[in-house]
Amino acid sequence: MKKPTAFAAYAALTTSALVWGGSIVAQKLALGAFSVVETSVLRGAGALAILISLWWWTEGGRTTFTARDLKLLSLLGLGVLGNHLLTLFGLRYIGASTAGVIIGASPVITALLSSLFARDVPFRKVAAGCAVSFAGVALVSGAGGSGLSGENPWLGGILVLLGLVSWALYSIGGRQVMDRLSPLTVNWTTLLFSLLPQIPLLWTDQKLLLPGIAPVPISGWLALVYLIVFATALGQQAWLYGVQGVGPSRAGVFVNLIPVSALLLSAPVLGEVIGVREVAGMVLILAGVWLVGWQSAEQKQAA
Repeated sequence: MKKPTAFAAYAALTTSALVWGGSIVAQKLALGAFSVVETSVLRGAGALAILISLWWWTEGGRTTFTARDLKLLSLLGLGVLGNHLLTLFGLRYIGASTAGVIIGASPVITALLSSLFARDVPFRKVAAGCAVSFAGVALVSGAGGSGLSGENPWLGGILVLLGLVSWALYSIGGRQVMDRLSPLTVNWTTLLFSLLPQIPLLWTDQKLLLPGIAPVPISGWLALVYLIVFATALGQQAWLYGVQGVGPSRAGVFVNLIPVSALLLSAPVLGEVIGVREVAGMVLILAGVWLVGWQSAEQKQAA
């Protein structure tokens, strides 16, 4: 597959990061009307309909899959599944602004896992930056009690962090598959594989299915539409396109835009208060991201 130009990849990654910042707020809104599994399934099914239609129109169904492709795509689907469900469950216990700040640590997690599995950068070169970023995550997740920060910030923070691990593994593995398959093909197939295990879970986690659609407010439907069209169909497609062009390490830096947009939107839309703790945590997380990037670049130059 022909790789995108650097400019096109960076533009796609910027769009994806800004859209995902808004998706944190949209997911929090959606959870007021739908359960976690309902939100994930409706979001995935709606986006899947868009992506398959776009795929058929642009590629004409000419793509062929080998047994190895299907195995890798199904494994990547688990990464999508973990990211969607863990983030949504985390948002039940933590505020959207705090979750957005934690998601800013995604580049560090990607670099850490790349150093452990891909071994492109020695672990000692990213350890200091990881420690600084994780200190920021601990800071924004460490306040107990209820309130605008969430019912259980520690639990919510851990779940969101595990969702980031799932996404990092997805990004690392996705680039290998896109050597042969297009980003659009990888997007809809992995989304399909992530949906299949969730269908039986609908019977265990119901909110919409019990009373019907009548009690769902307009804000809930608008949030769901945003998640389907922008966060999932557009956002994931743009992210994979960017990763194909510049790789997961450089792409991860653009996640820095997510906490900024999430913080700016959570205050007017959800009425969440952005305090010194959130700002200090974001500074630590971004400092760790910069340190990881600087040490990684230094390692590449030395090599």
